[in-house]
Amino acid sequence: MIGGSIFEVSLVLLMKKIDKLIINSFVGPFIITLLVVVFILLMKQMLLYFDDIIGKGLEWGELGSLLFYFAIFMIPQGLPLAVLMSSLITFGNLGEHFELTAIKSLGISLTRALVPIFALVVIITGFAFLANNYMVPKAALQAYSLMYDIKQKKPGLDIKEGSFYNGIPDISIKVNHRFKDGITLKGVIIYDHRGRVGNKQVIVADSGKMYTVLNDQYLKLELFTGYDYTEGSGSGQDDTGRATTEETFRKTKFSKMQVVLDLSSFGMNRTDTKLFKGNRIMRNITELDHDIDSISGELNMQKINLYNSRGSIFSLHFKKDSIALPKELEVFKRKRDSTSLLKTIGTGLSAGITPNSFSTWAASYGPSIKVPDSITQRDRSKSDSLYKLEKRTKAEIAIALNRARAVKSQLQNFNSNTDLQKSEYKVFMIQWHRILANSIACLAMFLIGAPLGSIIKKGGLGIPVLVSILFFIFYYVLDLLGAKWAKQDFISVPVGVWMANFILFSIGIFFLRQARVDARLFDADFYHVAIDKVSKRLAILRGLPKVA
Repeated sequence: MIGGSIFEVSLVLLMKKIDKLIINSFVGPFIITLLVVVFILLMKQMLLYFDDIIGKGLEWGELGSLLFYFAIFMIPQGLPLAVLMSSLITFGNLGEHFELTAIKSLGISLTRALVPIFALVVIITGFAFLANNYMVPKAALQAYSLMYDIKQKKPGLDIKEGSFYNGIPDISIKVNHRFKDGITLKGVIIYDHRGRVGNKQVIVADSGKMYTVLNDQYLKLELFTGYDYTEGSGSGQDDTGRATTEETFRKTKFSKMQVVLDLSSFGMNRTDTKLFKGNRIMRNITELDHDIDSISGELNMQKINLYNSRGSIFSLHFKKDSIALPKELEVFKRKRDSTSLLKTIGTGLSAGITPNSFSTWAASYGPSIKVPDSITQRDRSKSDSLYKLEKRTKAEIAIALNRARAVKSQLQNFNSNTDLQKSEYKVFMIQWHRILANSIACLAMFLIGAPLGSIIKKGGLGIPVLVSILFFIFYYVLDLLGAKWAKQDFISVPVGVWMANFILFSIGIFFLRQARVDARLFDADFYHVAIDKVSKRLAILRGLPKVA
């Protein structure tokens, strides 16, 4: 008994050391690969907006904020690839240095060796969910609103030689030569259109200096040896005191002149972020639930309104139609009516209506308005008499055609609005499921990476990186394909979003089974043996002699 207890205690201590060894082997590669993956994804994202950012004269703080928000946005996308690559490297190193063989020789199965990293990956999956649900929407809101403001910002002040620069409002500047210091100018021409009367004020200078003042809010030009040409408004008096409409012209020579131009239009104005909050990637699960319920309610309301208007649209064909509302619309209508009734009661009580007079008051504000029977009967008699006429006039036929066209247009508008609402509904549903699916992808990637690493038995950054990239591309393509099929109604939204995870989990279970039996999937002998077995089976089925 004492010997057995000592052995159990020793085994527990040994397992703790092994668990610590495996976790330490995983944490280092995971952090490094996560940083590398996020950096690569960040650079890919920034390349999309390179043309919008370059030449805008952004401050370091604005550029740093943009990179920071996009980096947070990319972290949940990089976690699955980081888990896959680090688990491949970890168990590849353990297999390459025969540490995994030593662990198995102690009677510890591969499944037990995966437990410590699996527990850590579960924590990473929880962090990925929190990041997708809380951090990513806020980071996306800040990043894309800032990117919108950057796109609206004017390019930085860049006056080139030999061409007019019109970036400053109502000002055109031409410089013949600009020295290397960026300040000294040669041959300056300035057209001032701020009076909005054409080219009536022109400044020509032999040379000058250009620099910004007051934190780049103003452009100051010091001009030397030139002329200021100004044309008058054309109204005034001549020498005899009589009114004249002749244009006046003034030419002023100067040896030094200072011109200050406002550069406030080059500043970046921040747009209120509330204007961007409706986008799906900027919503968490709770907000998406509310959006989905709202869209679903609008769809049901459109269907109910169309169903209620069928009597006026098809006044004769469906005159005696008694088809009831579909069950789901009936449930929605009862729920809506009960909610409206509760609101009506609350409004009546707050207005001081007594219980005895409430029914009369509520009826006056009811949703339905009854048409007097006399009017209805009169319209029906007119309609019946119209269609009972033996001779149709051209005017009557035109009225019928116009009515048919109006009904057709109404139904087409209903179909287009319904399709638009359904498409928006699917988009929000896809985003709702993706928040969960992208988080669970960490577990799927680990289930592939760890067994595959123990099978390959190669560590480092060679084969693991190549295999990780191939599987991540495979996952990315499946994810895009599933979302596309879900939008096109080929498959349901849950199946489309979770399809990639389901396939990866199946592949991971296959690799785990092969790793437990020490299968050599990447050895040529493994496939030669498999081919021989298949050949022998086929020979037996055909009744031929067995292949030697």
